[in-house]
Amino acid sequence: MSKTTATRARPLSPHLTIYKPQITMTMSIIHRITGGALYFGTLLVAWWLIAAATSQEYFDFVSWIYGSWIGRLVLFGYTWALMHHMMGGIRHLVWDTGAGLEKQTASKIAWATLVASVVLTILIWVAGYMARGA
Repeated sequence: MSKTTATRARPLSPHLTIYKPQITMTMSIIHRITGGALYFGTLLVAWWLIAAATSQEYFDFVSWIYGSWIGRLVLFGYTWALMHHMMGGIRHLVWDTGAGLEKQTASKIAWATLVASVVLTILIWVAGYMARGA
């Protein structure tokens, strides 16, 4: 057997710099990011539950952290990540049925995912503040 010295130029795989960002692509990336963020947020929920089971002083300390402006900002982000990931999961569930796979419909559903996640997050926080009486 002889080895050929001539090599054929291999085609390059398309890269993110080739593709024009589309809403469905962006929502897919954000869905993965929010999934990762939910791991961190779940640790925060676990920390709060552990503090509630430990002592009143420790629970007050954790509640103080979560009640600070940075704590509320993190919790707001966690709420949005949870809502966005849930809406993305519903979007994928609809796609699994074979519905909504047309390009324009898929784009509309992706935009609806983003809008619904923001609206649900705001509604949850408004309801939470109303329930607290603040």
